[in-house]
Amino acid sequence: MADGPDDNNPFKGTPFEAIFNALGGTGGPGGQGALGGQGGAGMPDLSGLMGQMQAMMQPYDGPVNWALATDIARRTSAQEPDPSPDRNDRTKVADAIRLADHWLDDVTVLPSGVTTTAAWSRAEWIEQTTDVWRVLVEPVAEHVVGAMGNAMPEEAKAMAGPLIGMLGKAGGAMFGSQVGAALGGLAGEVLTASDVGLPLGPAGKAALLPHNIAEFAEGLDVTAEDVLLYLSLREAAHHRLFAHVPWLRQHLISSVEDFGRGVTIDISGIEQAMSQLDPTNMEAIQEALQGGLFDPQQTPAQKAALERLETTLALVEGWVDEVVGQATAERMPAATKMQEAIRRRRAAGGPAEETFAALVGLELRPRRLRDASALWGSLRSRQGQEARDAVWAHPDLLPTASDLDDPLGFREDLPEVAELSDEDFDKAVGELLDTESGGSADPDTKDE
Repeated sequence: MADGPDDNNPFKGTPFEAIFNALGGTGGPGGQGALGGQGGAGMPDLSGLMGQMQAMMQPYDGPVNWALATDIARRTSAQEPDPSPDRNDRTKVADAIRLADHWLDDVTVLPSGVTTTAAWSRAEWIEQTTDVWRVLVEPVAEHVVGAMGNAMPEEAKAMAGPLIGMLGKAGGAMFGSQVGAALGGLAGEVLTASDVGLPLGPAGKAALLPHNIAEFAEGLDVTAEDVLLYLSLREAAHHRLFAHVPWLRQHLISSVEDFGRGVTIDISGIEQAMSQLDPTNMEAIQEALQGGLFDPQQTPAQKAALERLETTLALVEGWVDEVVGQATAERMPAATKMQEAIRRRRAAGGPAEETFAALVGLELRPRRLRDASALWGSLRSRQGQEARDAVWAHPDLLPTASDLDDPLGFREDLPEVAELSDEDFDKAVGELLDTESGGSADPDTKDE
């Protein structure tokens, strides 16, 4: 029986196959492309393969081929209908955000953070968020791709020839392919610019994806208008937090960067494995790649960083959940259904978890969303919304993971905060910071 077109492909099932498939490297009638059966007995036509790779892998800067990533992301998202929002969509989004901000004015001292609104297609979401994804993904990509290129012993590199010499470049293409596929899939799921809990879009731009929202609303016993307004409330609440808590945006992004910089690769293990490989035995190389030869290892420091990041994300999502719940309590009967639907979506992982797990080894599931929401609600009921929102004045004031263990007891000893003027708010924040540090304010500088 004759072999199938892929039977002689030694890269089948490996990350390299995904690259070549995505770029058309296995194209051609009968599978006679670079990986087709041109070589002998299970070997690809290495000369054709090299030419194909050189033609496909154009020069790029950094550890990830972002041109490839965005191209694959767009083509992945385009596999499903992606209609461009029309004027009616943009008007509905703008009106919903405007109403949402009006409702939020009553439940938080943080003013609006929205400067403009937008209705995005999936392709526009990819375009508008890529710059932040670069910041989040590249630290881990740099370490993994570098390890792939440097771990192989010189003797093995020489034996394998220029194909192995291109391993670092191929690594950047691997990451580009993976990032592109993940973002393309994510674009089909996200509902707003802040849907993953991180500030992915431009500052001040409240953006919703009407087509995705319409699909999401189909499974809910809630009107389309209420779904749009509820999601607008969440988007507007996120913008208030990120606009008026100036350290928060960089704090979250830096936490992800720090996690990525801590990635370690078992170089000795790779060297040992590589030294035992026959560079001409493509089947053995395939098995090594499938066996997770280059998988990064998570260190104790990374695990601690991940816990801190998850806690901060839970606090962000919990605060949004709390203020939106207050804003809709007397105005939107369907809000309880929407709140539970969003909570289930986030608790199940939502769009962020699988994407980050694939891209940088992070699972951004806010597992403690309910605890965080209860903590903020308890603080508000005891001390008022001013005290609740003042906690965001400095990262040292934020609740910790242990505080989430007892959300109803957070800051029980904090004195009540009365209605504050803008001037008194800064003074109260200073007093909170002083209490947190355990010191006493200098009477000579206290009022400066």
